Amino acid sequence: MTMKSLLMIMDGIGDIRENNRPTPLEAAKKPNMDRLAREGSLGLMHTLGRGIKPGSDTAHLAIFGYDILSEYPGRGPFEALGTEGIHLMPGDVCFRVNFATADRGMKIKDRRAGRIESASAKKLEKDINGMEIEKTKIIFRQTAEHRGVLILRGDRLSGRVSDTDPHDAGIKVKLSEPLDTSAEAKKTARILNALTNEVHKKLSNAPENLDRIRKGLPPANIILCRGGGEYFKVETFQERHGIKAACVAGGSLYKGIASFIGMDVVHVSGATGDRYSDYFSKARAAVQASKTHDLVFLHVKAGDSFGHDGNHEGKKGIIEKVDKDIIPMVSDNFDLIVITADHSTPCMMKGHSGHPVPILAYGKLVRKDDSKNFNEYEAAKGSIGQIVGEDLMQLMLNWMNKNNKIGE
Repeated sequence: MTMKSLLMIMDGIGDIRENNRPTPLEAAKKPNMDRLAREGSLGLMHTLGRGIKPGSDTAHLAIFGYDILSEYPGRGPFEALGTEGIHLMPGDVCFRVNFATADRGMKIKDRRAGRIESASAKKLEKDINGMEIEKTKIIFRQTAEHRGVLILRGDRLSGRVSDTDPHDAGIKVKLSEPLDTSAEAKKTARILNALTNEVHKKLSNAPENLDRIRKGLPPANIILCRGGGEYFKVETFQERHGIKAACVAGGSLYKGIASFIGMDVVHVSGATGDRYSDYFSKARAAVQASKTHDLVFLHVKAGDSFGHDGNHEGKKGIIEKVDKDIIPMVSDNFDLIVITADHSTPCMMKGHSGHPVPILAYGKLVRKDDSKNFNEYEAAKGSIGQIVGEDLMQLMLNWMNKNNKIGE
């Protein structure tokens, strides 16, 4: 039996009631998801374990069946792998980067350089990319607005170094420090600090920044690095699970995670990774990818962003948009549909939490239960029960009839 299977992760969609107000999932008008719930089964998932607050990166890695203790390279490599045109080599040390505004004493005035627009930030890429320090090549790419990725490529480097990002304005740029006693970590911290100083000098005199100052705009005259990690190769998703998978996502992190584990990443025009993402195009791309892949991973970001903003109505609206724009198309074209989240982002908390996320499974080999609607509280009664993230792929393989028998 060949099944076309979809795993849709609605980032941060889990929530909790505040003063008896229904969660966005409870309040949303979502007839298509609720129909799948009635014809399928529900449960709850503790992505990293009960009460543990997951990051998006570690949560996705666990959901795909990887050990976050031994197979997590850090956020930096994921962001780099998700950047179009970047190809990593084992040993590369990668960081997430912000363009920022600093005074002469390197005190941060604005961590995002006034949220510099992408076109202006892109012009500053040339001042950093291609530098060399201690025979280590500097690779830099601006990605969106003030954000970018930095890669250090050379011998005897380590991802075990601290951030230079102070995470608040009014504080001086931090010196990177080795997080262990190795010569590699000491060398990498030294290179990162030298690079920060050199970039500050170059960007402070860059014509683009001098023009911004004349216009009364904050200059993007320094870079702040965080989330460092060393890239290494892991067993591919197909090698581990025996199925071929594709990824449809807008955000670089999710494309990077997929690339890290060997999924084929589908680049979709209009998939922006924010509230304006073209969900019709993403659904069409997922259906198209199903023709050549056993499983399609479809990521939806905006619910998490609204959760961080504490915007209950915005989060509710995204659920309704997904139900209207994505679910009808995938319902007609996939045999197995699993809808869940990587973590909860309750509006009242404005951040990630350790609350479990709801999971919905619909398909020919999924046992139907008595579920009525897809939401957190109904999911607590579902027949899937309470699972952890590492259980999900094994459950999906069973629903796809792709799992192996143990014993005779």
